Amino acid sequence: MKKHKIMIVDDEPKISRFIAANLKSVGHETLTCSNGPEALEAIDVFDPDLLLLDIMMPGMDGFQALQRLRSFSNVPVIILTARSDSSDKVQGLNLGADDYLTKPFSLDELFARVNAVLRRLDGRTILHTSAASEIRTGALTVNLAQRRTWLKESEIKFTETEYNLFVLLIQNAGKVMTHEQLLSEVWGSEYRDDVEYLRVAIARIRQKIKHIENKLDVIITYPGVGYMAQMKEEETISH
Repeated sequence: MKKHKIMIVDDEPKISRFIAANLKSVGHETLTCSNGPEALEAIDVFDPDLLLLDIMMPGMDGFQALQRLRSFSNVPVIILTARSDSSDKVQGLNLGADDYLTKPFSLDELFARVNAVLRRLDGRTILHTSAASEIRTGALTVNLAQRRTWLKESEIKFTETEYNLFVLLIQNAGKVMTHEQLLSEVWGSEYRDDVEYLRVAIARIRQKIKHIENKLDVIITYPGVGYMAQMKEEETISH
């Protein structure tokens, strides 16, 4: 298993030490931070592959820290919190979290979530489904080699999860992909019933596209079934 750098942000030292010790036991490098400002300051230096973020912290809470983080970084984030209300989960996902784990949780559950996110980060299997290096459709350009997307002259800043989902839809343009297919391909088979993750990610992708071009509608919803990307006639794929 590839080893990763994981940052733990929690104002409860016992929890941070416990999580860090167990992640280190399987070979990961860890850094613990006790609050949001400390984490935001350390992130450039530590350059984590994954961030575990508590919500209920004094001063800057986890939601505020995540919002700041997403202004300059797409590092995957798993929210760890004692708050189990569904609106909190949706808020975290809307701000760009990749997963949400409610305290108390077992080590097996934590490792499963961490491994799922890191597997997506390492595998990037979506890129292996096509030999193309670039996809163009209308004003959209997706550079698969660089994992970057442009609409007209403006780059769309997707998170890792959003990018993987968007590329999967684009590469299967014209085909309706079910909720289960998308969740299994992008998040992993263990997420195939977590439709809320998918709905929030689709909404964020649409919002980012509309921020640049309000009239552009790339993704079509099939209620109760799934989603389909529609490509323009001028679609080109470069190798």
